[in-house]
Amino acid sequence: MDGVVDHLADERNKAQFDVEEMKIVWAGSRHVFELSDRIARLVASDPVFRKDNRATLSRKDLFKNTLRKAAHAWKRIIELRLSEEEASKLRFYVDEAAFTDLHWGMFVPAIKGQATEEQQQKWLPLAYKMQIIGCYAQTELGHGSNVQGLETTATFDPQTDEFDIHSPTLTSSKWWPGGLGKVSTHAVVYARLITDGQEHGVHGFIVQLRSLDDHLPLPGITIGDIGMKFGNGAYNTMDNGVLRFDHVRIPRDQMLMRVLQVTRNGKCVRSNVPRQLIYGTMVFVRQTIVSDASCALSRAVCIATRYSAVRRQFGSQNGGVETQVIDYKTQQNRLFPLLAAAYAFRFVGEWLKWLYTDVTQRLQANDFSTLPEAHACTAGLKSLTTTFTADAIEECRKLCGGHGYLCSSGLPELFAVYVPACTYEGDNVVLLLQVARFLMKTVSQLGSEKKPVGTTAYMGRVEHLMQCRCSVQKAEDWLNPNTILEAFEARTARMSVAVAQKLAQFANPEEGFLELSPNLVEASVAHCQLIVVSKFIEKLQQDIPGKGVKELLGMLCNIYALNILHKHLGDFLSTGSITPKQGSLANDQLRSLYSQVRPNAIALVDAFNYTDHYLGSVLGRYDGNVYPKLYEEAWKDPLNDSVVPDGYHEYIRPLLKNQLRNARL
Repeated sequence: MDGVVDHLADERNKAQFDVEEMKIVWAGSRHVFELSDRIARLVASDPVFRKDNRATLSRKDLFKNTLRKAAHAWKRIIELRLSEEEASKLRFYVDEAAFTDLHWGMFVPAIKGQATEEQQQKWLPLAYKMQIIGCYAQTELGHGSNVQGLETTATFDPQTDEFDIHSPTLTSSKWWPGGLGKVSTHAVVYARLITDGQEHGVHGFIVQLRSLDDHLPLPGITIGDIGMKFGNGAYNTMDNGVLRFDHVRIPRDQMLMRVLQVTRNGKCVRSNVPRQLIYGTMVFVRQTIVSDASCALSRAVCIATRYSAVRRQFGSQNGGVETQVIDYKTQQNRLFPLLAAAYAFRFVGEWLKWLYTDVTQRLQANDFSTLPEAHACTAGLKSLTTTFTADAIEECRKLCGGHGYLCSSGLPELFAVYVPACTYEGDNVVLLLQVARFLMKTVSQLGSEKKPVGTTAYMGRVEHLMQCRCSVQKAEDWLNPNTILEAFEARTARMSVAVAQKLAQFANPEEGFLELSPNLVEASVAHCQLIVVSKFIEKLQQDIPGKGVKELLGMLCNIYALNILHKHLGDFLSTGSITPKQGSLANDQLRSLYSQVRPNAIALVDAFNYTDHYLGSVLGRYDGNVYPKLYEEAWKDPLNDSVVPDGYHEYIRPLLKNQLRNARL
């Protein structure tokens, strides 16, 4: 930032903690921080990766520009001999939804998780060199979350030793897979396996879609883009596609056969690799989505926080300086819980990465004991974090007032890019109902020899949690992490037990599950919020270096927890977890915490270490030089290419000259 006036310098001087150490805490380690910092600056300095004109490009130009960036990124990865970790960071900081996201994020992991060793040796080298480009073709026009309802069929023909891949109905068209519309040469296609007239469930198949010579669709394949999506630029850089098969034949060995093999004579043989292993891929993808939530949320919060410190409105006396918007309690009450949530989601994302590694190692040793919990955790946290983040980005836009509505603020496009996360990889309500089944099973096993473990270990103390009373007598008592944790545990345990008791009254459990699904969703949300709070508290128990870093993180943890308590006060009160007076004291403490965080707000978002290029926002600029840049951006709009607009002579002049009766509109 040499030679640039820092309009936020006074704010940065207020920081009461070591910002550089906080950057390392946010990144996860010094190694990751240094790597991320280097790659972010590499991308920001490369003019090919310019993105400030996305909102003004036509769909075709936007998509072609994305192809150019993806090709350039791959060229730089090869030239610089970047590691897999470095290459992943480079794609992250390019910050443009592209076919490469699905190739590396879904196609490659699916082959790793579901293909045999022999199949991996054949396909992975091609994928790693990008000699083939793949996508993940699961969702159909008529089915998404209900994978077992997919209609595409894969029928084995023992005469030719091939599978016949077919789309029997319009609704069986693959619909939404990213990278499918115009780019992918191959796909992992999910279809109903049929052998000898018998169905054997949904399985994955590697299917070539386009010629590697001229990129034309292969015979029997109808393929294209599904059209424009919400927002300017945004996810329209991605070629989400439609795909239909008209009896397309593939060799038998292109079925992913790590779990189930189809023999030459059409017999299905289960391998000694348990079917649960394929859930490892799902756990991986969903833990990645949770990490992405913290990135998107922190980005929006960074923009809103910096602009809130720059913007001044009202409060001046006798022509004096107006009040910074960030100093209004109403602004802090809306903004600081989002800042706290960004850190909370970051730390629960770190824990999920550890959980995925642990589960993977256990699965390879044929230990499936932690898989149900891991599945429930990733499903629930995916739902919780993406729903919260999508809402929070929109809240940040509103926190920036009218200017937040401009594309140059970066917030409209960020929202449009992010919001599909609430439905892809599992609709968020459906995922919470999956968590609910896990919770209800846990409750049903209480009192048996099977003790709850991991994130449900608190259920093992259910008798205490059903009876305990919160000990808070004054506002400061809410700063005790054990007090917060017990209140959250009591709330979740009581909600879960209450809905389990209601379920038991139904003769048909499934009928009860449908009838009580709103209650079950609320219990699942409470359980997931408890996980986030507990993992934040666990983070604070670690050795965190740097002056004042742990203290500030403690404040953010308390803000996150007490804001949830305030927003869901009805749950806490109706379950008797706290009293109305204690709820009021929690709110008093929350206001006090806002005042303590206020001097550190700009430094806390600086700790995300985002370049201006990555933020893509005039309002969130590091130097705070907002108004000249807003003015400058306005003149870049294509509408300002001419002083007199196109259409003046046809439509405006006749109107002004009262010649409309003679004009041909």
